[in-house]
Amino acid sequence: MIGRNRKTEAQYEELLQKYDRLYAMHSELEFQMKEIKANTDSIREQDEEIRKLHENIRAIKHDMKNHLMVTLSYLNDNDHESAKQYISQILNKLNAVHSYIETGNSLLNHILNEKLSLARDKGIDIKAEVENLEFRNMESVDFSALLTNLLDNAIEASVEEIEITQEKKASGFNPELTVSISKRREYETIVVKNKVSISVLESNPELKTSKEDKENHGRGVAQIRQITERYNGMCDFYEEDGFFVACAFIPV
Repeated sequence: MIGRNRKTEAQYEELLQKYDRLYAMHSELEFQMKEIKANTDSIREQDEEIRKLHENIRAIKHDMKNHLMVTLSYLNDNDHESAKQYISQILNKLNAVHSYIETGNSLLNHILNEKLSLARDKGIDIKAEVENLEFRNMESVDFSALLTNLLDNAIEASVEEIEITQEKKASGFNPELTVSISKRREYETIVVKNKVSISVLESNPELKTSKEDKENHGRGVAQIRQITERYNGMCDFYEEDGFFVACAFIPV
């Protein structure tokens, strides 16, 4: 009887171990499927963004001959002011068509193009220097959260600066956002800068949210810190030359 019980227990333990292995395999396959779906959706959105960009460029090329003829007509009539205004309108249209950022990393492409397009639509000048980095040590969900939070924080701060300037009917502030993604020694780094008119750290050194909905807002900085620490990385926040600077360093 004792021998039979031991045999049953051994069989149960063996079945339990098999179940654990199968469950782990199921979880891993489920995670891989989610990653594949996310990458597929990202590629589909990139294709749509590129298609729209090409359509805009083709439309501009098609109209350029007419634009030049109109400008020449103004110049032949010595109507230089109208020519200047017309050229200015053409330049505004050209500036509205922005180059698609291609890094070789589909997730990085999607986040950068979506967020920088949003910033431009809000009247923020953009500068970007991006190396072809994979951030392969990070899970996609963490990388997405890190980069999105860095960009969202900078865009929201820039929009607030614009609103304050408009309320005060002040002039002279031009919102600007700079993104730099590069490898520095043994770290893959993300540096996001947004122009500020007054010091943020002097009035809010702990970078706490000033928004009423604290349940949904203000988590950005905390999440940036949590993600970088999870990967044994570092983050830093400081001000330099009229810019608020947020940096994330992920070890290679």
